[in-house]
Amino acid sequence: RNRPHLTTHHSPLTTHHSPLTTHHSLLTTHHSPKMCNTCGCNLTPGNQRLAFKPVAKGATAVSVLKGLLAKNDDQAAHNRTHFDQRGILAINLMSSPGSGKTALLEATLTALKNEFTCAVIEGDLETENDAERIRALGVTAHQIVTGTACHLDAHLVHDALHHMNLDGVDVLFIENVGNLVCPASFDLGQHLNVTLLSVTEGDDKPAKYPVMFRAADAVLLTKTDLLAVLDDFDPDQAEAHLRNLANPAPVLRLSARKNLGMDAWLAWLREQLAAQRARVAIGQSRRPAIQSDGQTFHGASA
Repeated sequence: RNRPHLTTHHSPLTTHHSPLTTHHSLLTTHHSPKMCNTCGCNLTPGNQRLAFKPVAKGATAVSVLKGLLAKNDDQAAHNRTHFDQRGILAINLMSSPGSGKTALLEATLTALKNEFTCAVIEGDLETENDAERIRALGVTAHQIVTGTACHLDAHLVHDALHHMNLDGVDVLFIENVGNLVCPASFDLGQHLNVTLLSVTEGDDKPAKYPVMFRAADAVLLTKTDLLAVLDDFDPDQAEAHLRNLANPAPVLRLSARKNLGMDAWLAWLREQLAAQRARVAIGQSRRPAIQSDGQTFHGASA
């Protein structure tokens, strides 16, 4: 498992002077070389301006993909520096669609409203539904519409930050696009990855999708109130599959709708924010476990 890295900042935050762009239209990729012929995520609205630049003679789809990933990592480092300089803890929430990420955020933001200031970036292929749910709680939220891209990237997050006032924010939650493969392979500038697994899914998901679950700094088993009527999900077995990946991340069982098990999740968040503040105080940062083998899968069909 790729371990998180502690880094020390030696350079000031750079400022981007390029025009700000917003993304409200569908991403089209039919005029570009396909680097991932199966999921359509070779380009996102955030990196397409890089992909369409002239490339060196003899460049291949694989070499262009590597260049895009390198630029993504550079942008992610910039984003993380931005968060660190403001003392913000950034958390990337990942899961399959329908596992309860937005419901978890609603319950979490409500519980912490008098304790911390939070903000949210939402990622979906279409609609502003999730961002509207968060704004209804009085919390700053920006919706990224990715079109056909099945994950967020660092460029999209950077553009979103230009639409948000982060003054006084303690925790930034980034709700990634629902997908158990690609989001684990792209650094957004976050400090931590949290993966949700609903009990309405199979308890063998960690074994079937190792890239995602190896990247997790915490795993949340959600909708546990439904275990009483489900006989095909074993929480202990799900955790065993995670441990077989040599991932020691905590596994927390909860139901956001029924307010079950939330105390342990909230305590974990408080611990992580305290750790982030301690790192910032000594000029350090934390990079999450990005799964490079998932990036390899993206280029496998090129």
